[in-house]
Parts: sequence; structure tokens; C-alpha cells
Amino acid sequence: MSSFNRRTMLLLPLALAACGFEPVYAPGGAGAALDGNVEVSAPSSVDSFLLVQSLERKLGRSATSGSAYALDVKVSTVTRSAAISTSNETDRYTIDGRATYALKSNSTGQVLASGTVTEFVGYSAAGSTVSTLADERDAKERLMVILSDQIVTRLYATPGLST
Repeated sequence: MSSFNRRTMLLLPLALAACGFEPVYAPGGAGAALDGNVEVSAPSSVDSFLLVQSLERKLGRSATSGSAYALDVKVSTVTRSAAISTSNETDRYTIDGRATYALKSNSTGQVLASGTVTEFVGYSAAGSTVSTLADERDAKERLMVILSDQIVTRLYATPGLST
């Protein structure tokens, strides 16, 4: 016999409301506040272009004037050898990525959220030169998507953002 009681499930929404839970995409939530209202800083490298592109896909592209928020992002990557064969050739690389961000209110200039996210990806170098370069390009694109996902998740969890 199960000790599960369905009446306890009725109390779950009350418990979530008491702890400050708020749906991100609900009217007035952080997702609605940021959607199309964030101007992301201009990219200065290929990596930052890929990061900005991914952020704009997730947050919506804003008009250059009249945005409620400005997001300043900086990205850096380091490529390292991950696997070396017995003939002393590198067969696999990892790319470590680090992105720092700061979300500012355009009306007050106050920093609402800031932080750093890190992640890494790997790619194979065992094929031809062309396939290795294609794998590296794909790995950098994947890394920037992962970093932008982490940034957006943290922005959505920022308290006090509402429409």
C-alpha cells in the first residue's frame, strides 16, 4: 500500500509561492521583461560574434534605441591539447571558454546582474586538416551556445526584473 496522498500535491503551489517562485515566461516575469528589451554589446572577435548571435536568438533582438537594458559581454577562449598519440601527434583538443557579463538598466545605469560563466568543449583532430578546422569551428559554435544558455538562465533567475 502506498503512503502517497494526493492532497499533499494541492499544497505544492502554495509552498512554491511562499518561497518566491515566479514563472519566468508569465506576464510580468523576467522572461517577458527581457524579451526584445536587451541591447547586447557589439562583438569584437569571431567568438564574441557567435556569443552575441546566440544571446540575441534567446533574448530577442532589440531596437538600438529605447532598450530597457544593456548587456555587456566579454568572452575569452583557450585551446589545449587533450590527447596525444604514441607518435606525438595531438588527436584531440579542448577549448575552455569564459564569459563575463553585466546587465545594466538603461534608465538608471545600475548594474542589475553580473557574473562569469565557464565551460569547455572538445573536438577531434584525427582527420584531415579540413575536417579538423571544421570540427574546431563547430566546437567554438557549440561553446558559445552553451555559454549563452548559462548567461540567459542566470539573467532569468535575477530577482526584481519585471515589466
